[in-house]
Parts: sequence; structure tokens; C-alpha cells
Amino acid sequence: MKVALVHDWLNGMRGGEKVLEAFCELFPDAVIHTLFYEPEKVSKRISSLEVRTSYLNKIPGVHKFYRTLLPFFPKAVEHFDLSGFDLVISSSHSVAKGCRPPPHSLHICYCYSPMRYIWDRFDDYFRREDIGMVKYSLAKSLASRLRRWDIESSERVDLFVADSAFVQSRISRFYGRPSVVIHPFADTDFFRPESRPDSLDATSFGQQYYLAVSALVPYKRIGDIVDAFRGMEAQVVIVGDGPERKKLSETAPPNVRFSGWVSDERLREIYQRCKALIFPGVEDFGIVPVEAQACGKPVIALAEGGALETIIGPVIESAADFGTRATGLFYKVPGKDGILKAVRQLDNMKFDPEYIRSNALKFSRSRFLESARVFITESYNRFKANGRAGLEEEMTGARNVGGKP
Repeated sequence: MKVALVHDWLNGMRGGEKVLEAFCELFPDAVIHTLFYEPEKVSKRISSLEVRTSYLNKIPGVHKFYRTLLPFFPKAVEHFDLSGFDLVISSSHSVAKGCRPPPHSLHICYCYSPMRYIWDRFDDYFRREDIGMVKYSLAKSLASRLRRWDIESSERVDLFVADSAFVQSRISRFYGRPSVVIHPFADTDFFRPESRPDSLDATSFGQQYYLAVSALVPYKRIGDIVDAFRGMEAQVVIVGDGPERKKLSETAPPNVRFSGWVSDERLREIYQRCKALIFPGVEDFGIVPVEAQACGKPVIALAEGGALETIIGPVIESAADFGTRATGLFYKVPGKDGILKAVRQLDNMKFDPEYIRSNALKFSRSRFLESARVFITESYNRFKANGRAGLEEEMTGARNVGGKP
């Protein structure tokens, strides 16, 4: 069986690239197809496979401005020659799922999300006040064209796998297609509680602090944390960087500390010493809350998106009636007030670090590998035996859901 892996672009090792790396482990002889590729920025496992790039990758200096080429992504991904491959697995948060597999092959898409910036999150990525009216209008026109292509190209996928129930609902909403959920993973072997807390280095952040780990961009809502901690005695440490850092740091009170990005080893230590993680954004899945829980730490989160699938706990209003079997606390309304109330409520709750970690272990790499292996193997065997007829319904358990006949 010849396997093709199609991934949007390879210029770092974020959550999607770690999932691709797991697919490389399952299919060590696969050929990777990607729009852009910087070998020095991906893992040895990924770079050890044959990697074929799009014609866009040949543009001089393209890695510095590749995102501006978004209008050309669909044609570039359609240009990949996938003839001769029996199984195509697209790993897609942008256009990878729009590749053109040959008729005899099975196409499974592991979908991190339909393109957020052209669907329901457009104004989070293209804020009129930031880019001006002309660029905003051009972006809206481009998004309209991309939405039409996104729907049309979704029919080239035989089976969708969503990384969360939240994304599953978006696949159904935008593509009219059913899917199964196989959650991605955190490195629960690396991120773990410290067995000897006294041995930890007393960081410059003090003995007790809250924590946020995030890119500093508007839709992550890190500004809500800065506003919530204004006037509080408690400290919060913000790990990450991005275009909002300058504005946020200039207006932040002294008890809000910015560290920039740190090494994995340093991040693990910061997780281990924090009182709780604060997660104010809406994410499709969200690896950071799982990493914090793997270290035995509770999470305060907005009650939306993938956090509802990775955190066990009450909303603020019912926290008093909730026992110790919690890994965090939710607030319903975005903004500083919800965070402030949650921080105060957390002081009245008791958490079991071992129970918190046990929840994180549900999202381990080994579980992902086994779930993905079983689903792909069963799907491919069913496809070879009976073709596409009834395949989607059987493998996703779909009933009366729009999609392929």
C-alpha cells in the first residue's frame, strides 16, 4: 500500500506537525506533500521521509511572506501528483484537504478545523481597525471565493476525522459532512508533576502565580487576563509572544509578567510551579490545557470550544456543589469579569493533582496512535472490499447526514 501524507506547510513543530509526525510513525514509507518546507524547522522523523513541495516553494525568500500567497494555495495543493498512491491522508487546517486524489485511492482527512479565517472567525483575523477599509474589503472578497472552493473541495474527501467534537460540529455545519472524533495528543510523558516540589528552582515569578501560555494575538483574549489582574494582589505569568505583546506589556500592571517563549524544559517547570492555568480563548482543541493538567495543575477556561472536552469541572455558578473530582473551572462570558470571579472561586476549591493528571492521560500519544491506526486500517479494508458505497455511513455512524452518496 502506497501512502501519501498531505500537510498544509512545514515550517515549525506545532500541534498539527506533531500529529503529522505520528502519521509518519504509522506509515514510515509514506511520501509527504506540502506547500512550503523548511527542513531545519521540523523533526528528524518528518524530515527523514521523502517530502515533495509545491511550485510556490520555489519562489525566492517565500518563507518570509508565504501567508500573503493564500489566494494561490488552492491551485497549488490541487497540483500535487498523487497518482499511484492507494491511501491519501490529508492533515489539514487550511487547504490540504483540497488535494486531488486519484479515483482508486481512499482519502481520509484529519481536520484540525475548516479554515477559521474564512468562516466564523473572519473578524478575529482581519480586524478592520487594524488593516484599514481597503484591505478589509479585499479580504472579504477573497474569503468569499475561498469558501466556495472549500465547500467544493470537501467532496474530494471520503472520510473526515475531526480533532474534537467542536470541530466535528463545524465540519457538519460548513461542509454538511459527518465525521468521527480522534483527539490529538500532548506529550504527557514529558509534561508531568514534579515528584519533589522542593527541588524546583524558585523561579523569578515567586512561589504562587497564575499562568497563561499563548501566542499574543487578539483572538486569544490575553488582554482579558491583563485587565482581570489589574488591582489584584495575585501574580500572573504570560508565556508567549506575538504582535500584541508591546501593547499589552505597556499597559499591564506590575503583577502581570511577560516571559516571551521559553524552552520546553523551562515551560514544564513553570507549569509545575503555577497555581492554575488560565485559558481565555476559544480553541478547536487546545494542547496547552492538557499540558497543564499533565503537570497536575487545574485550568480556568472560557466555557467554549475544545476546552469543554479536555477539562472536567463546573461553571462558576455551580462550583460550590462540585466535589474534588474536577480538573478546572469554567466561566461563561468572555472578558475580565469572568476571569476575576473564577480566580476568586478557585481559592475555595480543592483539587487532586493525581486525578487531574489522569484526565490528561486520556490525550496521550499512545492512545492517539492506536485510535488512528484502528480507524485507518478498518476504513481502508472496508474501502478495498466494497468501495465507497456506504463507507461514510458505516465508518462514521452517520444517519441522514449530507455528503457523498
